[in-house]
Amino acid sequence: MAVILQMTYSKKLGLPNFSSHSCSVSLQVEIADVSQVTGEARKLYALTQDAVDREIQQVGWLPDATTYGMINGEGQPAIGNGNHVNGNGNGHRVNGGGNGEWACSEKQKDLVLKFIRENQLDKSNIEDLAQEMFDKGVIGLNRLEMSGVIAEMFTRYGKREGAANGSRSRYPQRERSRA
Repeated sequence: MAVILQMTYSKKLGLPNFSSHSCSVSLQVEIADVSQVTGEARKLYALTQDAVDREIQQVGWLPDATTYGMINGEGQPAIGNGNHVNGNGNGHRVNGGGNGEWACSEKQKDLVLKFIRENQLDKSNIEDLAQEMFDKGVIGLNRLEMSGVIAEMFTRYGKREGAANGSRSRYPQRERSRA
């Protein structure tokens, strides 16, 4: 009885600017006896690994990292809604800039503005936090980044005296459940 043995070896390497490339080789061999499986598998693995490792060293064409995916070729990345993030490190300010569109969800935007208002914070506090965490302004943060800023915002400023209503913030820090 003939046995067909198939071996595939694949490797993926990360490259700069969120790129990657991969190489995969598959081999198939027919063996006459199942007692040959171990030896043939060892040979096939060595062959496929060697072929992939040799070929994956050829990276091929990569786009220019300073312009590829940029709106105007001036180092300004495209954000999902077409806004620009200021390349000088300042980004957009919380109180606007550019066309005023935020990259995060409307609920996140409303929460941040409400938090600032009720805790009588200067908008630059949250702007600086966004710069510190993601090197861009609040208005340019996507949903995931904004979630991180919101969590840190509650940690740093969540229990401030002197909220707008004269009492503590309505945003107490989360209590950890006791196991």
